[in-house]
Amino acid sequence: MTISETTAAASTAQNSEVDAAPAQPVEVDAALTGPGYGSLSVAAILADTAHRRSASPAISWAGGTITCGELWNETRAYAGALKARGIGRGDRVAVLIPNVPDFPRVYYAVLSLGAVVVPIHLLFKSEEIGFVLRDSSAKLLIAAAPVLAEGAKAAGAMGVPVLSVLLPDELTATVPVPRLEDEARAATPIERYEPMNPLDAATILYTSGTTGRPKGAVGSHLALVEQVNVALVDMFDLSSSDVVFGGLPLFHTFGQTSVMNISFRSGACVLFLPKFDGSEALDLMQKFGATVFTAVPTMFIALLQAAASNSARPPLRYAVSGGSALPLAVLEAFSTTFDAEVHEGYGLTETSPVVTFNHVGEPVKPGTVGRPMWGVEAEIADAELEGEIRLLPHGELGEIVVRGHNLFKGYLGNPDASAAAMVDGWFRTGDLGTKDDDDYLTIVDRKKDMIVRNGYNVYPSEVEDVIMRHPSIANVAVFGLPHETHGQEVNAAVVLKAGASATPDEVIAFAQEHLAAYKFPRSVHFVAELPLGASGKVLKRQLVLDFAE
Repeated sequence: MTISETTAAASTAQNSEVDAAPAQPVEVDAALTGPGYGSLSVAAILADTAHRRSASPAISWAGGTITCGELWNETRAYAGALKARGIGRGDRVAVLIPNVPDFPRVYYAVLSLGAVVVPIHLLFKSEEIGFVLRDSSAKLLIAAAPVLAEGAKAAGAMGVPVLSVLLPDELTATVPVPRLEDEARAATPIERYEPMNPLDAATILYTSGTTGRPKGAVGSHLALVEQVNVALVDMFDLSSSDVVFGGLPLFHTFGQTSVMNISFRSGACVLFLPKFDGSEALDLMQKFGATVFTAVPTMFIALLQAAASNSARPPLRYAVSGGSALPLAVLEAFSTTFDAEVHEGYGLTETSPVVTFNHVGEPVKPGTVGRPMWGVEAEIADAELEGEIRLLPHGELGEIVVRGHNLFKGYLGNPDASAAAMVDGWFRTGDLGTKDDDDYLTIVDRKKDMIVRNGYNVYPSEVEDVIMRHPSIANVAVFGLPHETHGQEVNAAVVLKAGASATPDEVIAFAQEHLAAYKFPRSVHFVAELPLGASGKVLKRQLVLDFAE
């Protein structure tokens, strides 16, 4: 038998055996498809820095300094108290605390237990707080004394236990809410933070929506930690010798990531200011030698106004702007006044938040929001195509779409919204822009009706729902108009019921009673009817044109 004949015979025999053998199920190898054994926690940002730089200042606050080691030890005690209350992996803990040391203590304490942090906007009223507590299935609310009244009212209505921080001794008799500080002193501090799967949930941040209620965007440990590491390697110039101004609200993704987490990861010191004021900020920055100013455009404007009557100039190396577009005139004036280059960026809560940035150490392109961060793609897609993504060439106007390690896990309990936002693997931002041949992005407009006032998102439908409760109002449309100081101002066009009467001040006061300070309209316009399109939808573009003057 020849070699070829022998091979053919063997092949035939082998095929016969295969044909005769029963089909065996294919065993899936967990090493290929499983979650693996790696772990990651946002709590490591503080814990590891405290281990390496225990004596380095972490926070400048109320004229004093808290070191990294002290902050982590206090955090471990807070975590011990929360653990004694049964808080553990996957539990949602709502946080209603301003920019004071208790925010990072609570934030990292919750994360160190494997629980999920749910920061709440400080200006929310009880109804709005209650919605977040219910939607997130919060197991506990931790509220600071200044906002405890609204928080406790909401928690009571939702049946959620409350812990306080910063509650003075003299008020404990009249405000019977347990103090976390007391429980922390009596608790056994945790030894170390819980190892988490990198894709486990770390935060739930309530974000924009042009219809219905705000949505809870779930952020993973991976997205938040990678955001910080990439920023420090590629985009920011930050070291343990820096002092970063911390006036951005820490309940917001911008303040959490681009101030608190990035500063603690690098060993820089954060200068806390609970409520922003331009004059106070300038004095504080001068006193403590702030080297980096991270803020939204309204803060840049306020600091410039303060500088007009105060010659103090902190030793700023550069400034970071985000939240909304910074007017070019403001950018130039700030750079000249403070001898510090301004670097603009762009991001969203769903992107953890940074997407693009004018990298420190590279030439700034004024008027742009920079180029994508490492590992993240930001492109321009056809804004009219709803069910698919068709990318456009450089220079064309379209919707900004994003994909990369910075994306969120989805909207809590809202798979339809998640599916609408994620198309063909890209996150649709709802923002319109262009991209040049050097990959620099320019924001042109917002596709959505969302209003951005002082860097905060205002959802017109939520405001409309409140105003419609007024007994004299038949219909209302809420829209934004450009504003020199606030970026946009909330306006309402109102149709009264037949025979009814009301004044603009009455409508404003009614809305103010039920909405946070940045949401209620400052201008109310009475109209006979609202402009409608062929489909019966209110034409808000026409209202903007009508009342722009």
